[in-house]
Amino acid sequence: MKRKLALALAIILVFTACSCGKEQKSKNTSPITLTVFSQVANYTGKQVGWFADVMLERFNVILNIIPDTAGTYETRFASESFGDLVIFGNNGNEYKNAAKAGLLLDWEKDDLLTTYGPYIKENMDAAIEANRKLTDNGHVYGIGNNVAGEDDGVSDFFYTWDLRWDLYERLGCPEIIDLDDMVKLFEDMKELEPKDEKGNSAYALSIWPDWDGSMMMYAKALASAYYGFDELELGLYDASTGEFHGALEKDGPYIEMLSFLNKLYRKNLLDPDSMTQTYVEMAEKMINGGCYFSLFDYAGGNYFNNESHLKENKIMLPMLPKNAAPAAYELSKYGGQQIWSIGSSTKYPELCMEIINWLCTPEGFMTMEYGKQGINWDYDDNGYPFLTEIGLKCMTDGSNPETKDEAGYTFKQGQCQINNTTWARDALNPDSNGATYNWNTWEEDKAPARTASEAHWRSFNGVTSVTDYLESKKYTLIPASTFSNLAKDDEYDIIIAQVSQCIVNYSWNAVYSDTEEEFEKNISEMIERGNAYGYGTCLEWSIRNAAARHRVEVSEKTE
Repeated sequence: MKRKLALALAIILVFTACSCGKEQKSKNTSPITLTVFSQVANYTGKQVGWFADVMLERFNVILNIIPDTAGTYETRFASESFGDLVIFGNNGNEYKNAAKAGLLLDWEKDDLLTTYGPYIKENMDAAIEANRKLTDNGHVYGIGNNVAGEDDGVSDFFYTWDLRWDLYERLGCPEIIDLDDMVKLFEDMKELEPKDEKGNSAYALSIWPDWDGSMMMYAKALASAYYGFDELELGLYDASTGEFHGALEKDGPYIEMLSFLNKLYRKNLLDPDSMTQTYVEMAEKMINGGCYFSLFDYAGGNYFNNESHLKENKIMLPMLPKNAAPAAYELSKYGGQQIWSIGSSTKYPELCMEIINWLCTPEGFMTMEYGKQGINWDYDDNGYPFLTEIGLKCMTDGSNPETKDEAGYTFKQGQCQINNTTWARDALNPDSNGATYNWNTWEEDKAPARTASEAHWRSFNGVTSVTDYLESKKYTLIPASTFSNLAKDDEYDIIIAQVSQCIVNYSWNAVYSDTEEEFEKNISEMIERGNAYGYGTCLEWSIRNAAARHRVEVSEKTE
């Protein structure tokens, strides 16, 4: 009965009736536009769709999102105005410098947190204190993302190794032990399905340069997904030993992953547009069936597993090589490194605090994740959360036209484009009867197999969900801690900017090499020029930083 009622509401309202517990502001009051500078956003402009409706109807607010494209942070720092809501990609120098320069609001000044952030103050005290330790002055300028009640579990996996399971099944499900086996598998898949639905060439992998930082993003992510190392400055960190593998380590994991990508390129299995296309262009290719694989859940099955593909028994599902042990992050009461903060130049500090506070409540977080309560999700009579039929469709096929609102935006287009979380998805939801925020763990809402291939995947692996599958495989736990990177001077920042640009440029050149000899030549030049730019200085700092991080993780684990 609960589902029939919810579905009836959904058919009438879908996402257009997003009143979320407060009466709508007076129609005579003009909406307030808040500037959101988000270093983790992949979107520019005003928030649209159902989440825009939530913000407008609950807070009378329009969100204007500004991502951190090249030079944006520096420009906003120089102008002494980051905007209203400010989200940092990590808690390192850029965050600390902004706080030190007085560009972020002190959450405890004039009792701002106590008065307008009561849920945060009462339920995220460890995250508040962790933020206080990030600066020398003892003030609180924000909280990290992915907060959990206790450090007693694993956060939601995102290195999922999404693979075209229907093609894998047609090939007889060969044993895949290592990356070489993956290359052979991709070759066989290309023989089965060389074109996408538009008649264009299909590839094993299509990647993008948008998120390259100190290294080529996809190469370092492959090392994290295969070996379980965590990205740390100009290299990769082994949390089990504290060892640091620099990006220019000749036989190290980063260069190994560049070699793997180059093998794909030389076999016509890597999209040749990868170096110049955007994330959005990659996603369009995934939607059109132009890729057999994605390292990440959000860039693979979330796009490919649409209604038209499922009707044709085509589906992407996780399939890890036996030697892979992807990084998985421990739930942390301290929160992660992506910080929610407020710009000191805002005219609306109380409103900004109210919004962050609401997003930290169970209602706010569930809404940000799943849509409107009563339409997309709800609690049953026993307090257990469930998805409605339209809510389940949004989670499994958010680009489906059936999820469009009156303005024509699909659920996926209307999702919160700030692209940050408050709670960890696998943290316990105190409004429920003991369930987490992760719908994949809600027993009664584990979706039935959508295709025959998915049913085969479940039977083959002895699981009923993606979470079950990933938890059953090897993974490398990255401990939660309060560690923050060691201080750096201005000279270091200049050096690392030059070294990073060198590494990123030569990484792409190496991946696009036509021969093994050309690949080795590009790697040698990358190492030579990187060292000339001052890589040694960066490496020395990174090794000390890794050792310091390991000491903190070990000490906090034994407390």
